[in-house]
Amino acid sequence: MNQAQQERKLPLAGVRVVELTHMVMGPSCGMILADLGAEVIKVEPLQGDATRRLLGSGAGFFPMFNRNKKSIAVDLADPRGREVVLKLLATADVFSENFKNGSMERMGLDYPSLSRLNPRLVYVSHKGFLPGPYESRTALDEVVQMMGGLAYMTGRPGDPLRAGASVNDIMGGMFGAIGVLAALRAREETGQGQEVLSSLYENNILLVATHMLQYAMTGKPAAPMPARVSAWGIYDVFSVKDDEQIFLAIVSDTQWKSFCEAFQMPDLRDDPRLASNNLRVTARAWMMPLLRERLGGLPAAEIAARFERAGLPYAPIKAPHELLDDPHLTATGGLAPMQLPDGKQVSAPLLPLMLGRERLPVRAAPPAIGAHTDEVLQGLGLDAATLHALREAKVLG
Repeated sequence: MNQAQQERKLPLAGVRVVELTHMVMGPSCGMILADLGAEVIKVEPLQGDATRRLLGSGAGFFPMFNRNKKSIAVDLADPRGREVVLKLLATADVFSENFKNGSMERMGLDYPSLSRLNPRLVYVSHKGFLPGPYESRTALDEVVQMMGGLAYMTGRPGDPLRAGASVNDIMGGMFGAIGVLAALRAREETGQGQEVLSSLYENNILLVATHMLQYAMTGKPAAPMPARVSAWGIYDVFSVKDDEQIFLAIVSDTQWKSFCEAFQMPDLRDDPRLASNNLRVTARAWMMPLLRERLGGLPAAEIAARFERAGLPYAPIKAPHELLDDPHLTATGGLAPMQLPDGKQVSAPLLPLMLGRERLPVRAAPPAIGAHTDEVLQGLGLDAATLHALREAKVLG
């Protein structure tokens, strides 16, 4: 199947998205829309999105969230550059941005301005906060994790700890994409676009919502996860032979019986103090040390094999880089080969869904800076001489 055939099969084929985004939140929205088949055109400054040059924990941001996109390089500080982008936006179905409040207004790219240019435009903004008392604050994923209760719940008491991934950035982009899909559906009925807002802080509040409702239901504040009273008797990481670790869970009375039989523990199976999950929760103070002692001499692989045979939930403890060789991901096509602009070959996780029992493919690698400037702008009617003049004037890259 060639690329054109693939794109015709995808649900957002024919939808044009123009994005002015950076870092994670906005680009992740564009990646989702692009993976679903939209033509996503990334507008970059002449030197490229600064996210391309991040080091350390940011090194994976650009390649992960900018596949299946086109890139045009334009100097938006120059009126001629803004004119080019406005010409492009007149043809767009969606515009996506994630800059600070006021940035789009200063460039004439705010929703009221663009809706006059293109009334059918769906305009999605990714912000730190929805409109309200906090909206002028500068937000980052870690900022909202700290103020939104997630770091409190993740760390030990008195030791708040951010989650190990940019969960709000990625989910915020996902909710931006969901809002875009809803707005496109509404446009089918009304013929009009609308503004969509997604935010880091409110996304974080959704992540801790069950803990908020736990307090509302019980009158007791939720304890940080490392100090919580688990709802399940066995739901822990165990250290076993050769200092390996494995996560084990027993969440029903039937599973408890299967566990005791799998590990030849009839005394625990028949102990009336452990006959139900709630009894096992109250018995954790003496039950868990006993289980740790009995399991501690076994290899993690043997414990995993017994849990697998018994249909019990377990998990090896893996670092992210180890997932590049994960047998399930490699067997099911969950990792796709992808080439970076510098020619390096990598593997990238696909969206965690299937349509028609097929994964959504990487159709195009993350683009080099301005790789599609001529292609996109020629499609708008700019001839070669005009493009050359704009490039000589350093308006285009």
